[in-house]
Amino acid sequence: MTFDDTAIDWLAKILSDAAVAEIMPRFRRLYEGEVRQKTSAADLVTEADVNAERLITVRLRERYPQAMIVGEEACSDDPALLQGLGEADVAFVIDPVDGTFNFASGVPLFGVMLGVVVRGETVAGIVHDPVGKDWLIGAKGAGSHIRHAHGTLEKVHVAEPAPISQMTGAVSWQYMPEPERSRLARNQTKSLSQFGYRCAAHEYRLLASGHAHFVVYNKLMPWDHLAGVLIHAEAGGYAARFDGSAYLPSHVGGGLLVAPNKESWRELRRELWAE
Repeated sequence: MTFDDTAIDWLAKILSDAAVAEIMPRFRRLYEGEVRQKTSAADLVTEADVNAERLITVRLRERYPQAMIVGEEACSDDPALLQGLGEADVAFVIDPVDGTFNFASGVPLFGVMLGVVVRGETVAGIVHDPVGKDWLIGAKGAGSHIRHAHGTLEKVHVAEPAPISQMTGAVSWQYMPEPERSRLARNQTKSLSQFGYRCAAHEYRLLASGHAHFVVYNKLMPWDHLAGVLIHAEAGGYAARFDGSAYLPSHVGGGLLVAPNKESWRELRRELWAE
């Protein structure tokens, strides 16, 4: 069983099929009982998440019966499903509705994310926007592109490096322990402006297409970051964990700083964590 990038069009269609069949019919039409809390009032799951993941999983199994499939909702029920992600010959990592809080609130900032991992290396990433009906796609060594709803392909590139005073970024300090939480929240004011979409799919899109400079994440579940980090890297960007080590599919901790290049990463690491 092998994976090559000729399958990317097929994978992209699966994500849009799931959006058409299971996600968009429920957008702003969720009924009582179709939204549930997982760990908190800000951590939700809906029938759209569950059913979209099920559809994508079934379709993947048809073509890749031996592949490891890691879905956010399946792992929520059984965390042991994450084990072995870094060693699998081929693995698909699914976030059926990234930005569930937005989706459940009727805010049109959510996406469907899929990462492809081959023997511990992320080789492809797809982010589908069900509202805009387009895709952000990256493949190892082939760059990153937006495939628009009307069919054209647009190559994307990260923003040009700039001093932190001219950078726009997002810092997820709410997931940090003290005193790091307060330090990052304070130091973020050194940047030009901030954004916070509560949706990694759209935040990575903003960075990969050059409309913002950086993000800081503390929580590293693979369905939130594998596709986005690969797409960002193929768009010319640089990402590493807080200690400077490479981010790998097996990592669920250590934080993540995403920047236009390595020099910008170093400046952000110094300035955002300054005492």
